[in-house]
Amino acid sequence: MLGGVENHSLPRTAAFFDLDKTVIAKSSTLTFSKSFYQGGLINRRAVLRTAYAQFVFLAGGADHDQMERMRQYLSALCRGWNVQQVREIVAETLHELIDPIIYDEAASLVEEHHAAGRDVVIVSTSGAEVVEPIGQLLGADRVVATRMVVEDGVFTGEIEYYAYGPTKAEAIRELAASEGYDLARCYAYSDSVTDIPMLEAVGHPHAVNPDRGLRREAVARDWPILSFSRPVRLKQRVSSLPMPSRSALVVAAAVGAAAATAGLMWLAGRRRTPALSEFAVKSKELRAGLPLPPRQE
Repeated sequence: MLGGVENHSLPRTAAFFDLDKTVIAKSSTLTFSKSFYQGGLINRRAVLRTAYAQFVFLAGGADHDQMERMRQYLSALCRGWNVQQVREIVAETLHELIDPIIYDEAASLVEEHHAAGRDVVIVSTSGAEVVEPIGQLLGADRVVATRMVVEDGVFTGEIEYYAYGPTKAEAIRELAASEGYDLARCYAYSDSVTDIPMLEAVGHPHAVNPDRGLRREAVARDWPILSFSRPVRLKQRVSSLPMPSRSALVVAAAVGAAAATAGLMWLAGRRRTPALSEFAVKSKELRAGLPLPPRQE
């Protein structure tokens, strides 16, 4: 149960939500994979290799070293992508594909925290350009997300700010200082062991659909474990919430992260092929270390 309505004579409080597999039922960038492939941003080989990375991540979580190799790989992959093209692809798919996969339980928590007088903040490793419209859709008050470097209308492959692991906790503390949040009375929600620093930063941490590492920590620390299982079309559930305009929808995050999940949706809809057999053979190879791809021409 959440606490009651905030006493406004006390310091302000907030609820911090991870996004992927916490508020929405899958990766926020997975939904764009088929469109990125069809739009020519990634080739079949890149789809397959990014699928390896996502397979490892989904199958058993990923430790810090694996995530760092993944970040380097994906940063290289998105180098040279035209930002406007990516914006157009995202704009065409966000309303249709994100709205139906928001967890009903998460949407209810957002409403309850707002009713109690708390701010709602989305804190995601995905990119600001995709997280901000989702935050607007949910009625979030603020967003913390990854930012990519753009020069001359294309992604350089460099990351300006990476919202991952300890940097999420740092961002929360900075927000608390600037907004006057009392972190001891704040709430946080995540599915990933990599978000333990964010969960530790607040007085009321919650594990949502936790991976193995986070479940183990949550049990050891007696943190509440929540199970979200009911995706809902938010537009129908809360018709009063405004939908973000198409012009507001821009590329995902570590657009690299977009590529990270790029293969799964496309591969899932196809029959087994020699490429999928290669996927089975090489998934073991990824666990030993993900090599950087050749520069995309």
